Amino acid sequence: MKEQKIILKNIDSFEPKDIFECGQCFRWNLQEDGSYVGVFGENVLQIKKEKETIIMEGLCKHDIKETVEKYFDLKRDYKQIKERLAKIDKNMAISIQYGQGIRLLNQDLWENILSFIISANNNIPRIKGIIERLSQTYGNRITWRGKNYYTFPTAEQLKDVTIKEFRDLGLGFRDKRLYETTQMIVNQQVNLQAMQQNPNTFQVREQLLTLSGVGPKVADCILLFSTLKRLEVFPIDVWVRRVMNDLYIQAPNEDKVSKRQIERMATEKFGDLAGLAQQYLFYWRREA
Repeated sequence: MKEQKIILKNIDSFEPKDIFECGQCFRWNLQEDGSYVGVFGENVLQIKKEKETIIMEGLCKHDIKETVEKYFDLKRDYKQIKERLAKIDKNMAISIQYGQGIRLLNQDLWENILSFIISANNNIPRIKGIIERLSQTYGNRITWRGKNYYTFPTAEQLKDVTIKEFRDLGLGFRDKRLYETTQMIVNQQVNLQAMQQNPNTFQVREQLLTLSGVGPKVADCILLFSTLKRLEVFPIDVWVRRVMNDLYIQAPNEDKVSKRQIERMATEKFGDLAGLAQQYLFYWRREA
């Protein structure tokens, strides 16, 4: 791999903080100079925004332009999407203004599955720590500018890892789940390539739910944040439940608001862009 650099100017809807801090990814880290450094696939990139210019440099396996166009979803017109969502109501318009630089990443499906299994009942620093230890132990090392980075291990690299070895990385109750899901993928009980080619979101969700450690919320996160990219999917956690109840459902006790109620409301209001609406609302309510 060789070092590459690309400078993007006047890209609409691209704020590194909004992209990397909105809960969709775990391998991008803020640096002292305000840039972010991350590992994805077999690539290591540093990204910094200076006024309206985005500077990306690092090691890329393939051409950097094609790599970042795909990963950062640069061919999608987020300006048009935001204009459409902002017309829905005042709350949506405010949340978009707050997170106007969000873009949904096209993350590797395998990595995304394991990352969100790890995320269940967990906090961001701990999730990031576990993923980093997993990568350092079983991934491939990439050295850039005197520092070592590690790729996320493939299913093949994890196929002989025992439950105890997963546990030793600090996975807790997720150790068995990572082990079982790895075996299911390695043994082709679930075919990730076929899943990515299946346009039927319901069928893909049902397949994801057969994986150990994948419940409804984790499945929806995978559908939205990976290369599956189903923008109509609306993941629901405590923050999303709260904001949807406060703004739209307004039940006296939010704990009694069902997932089905929230999903119905999201579909009625946001349609095929429900997933992006969720990101704007989630980020606004959690951060602001």
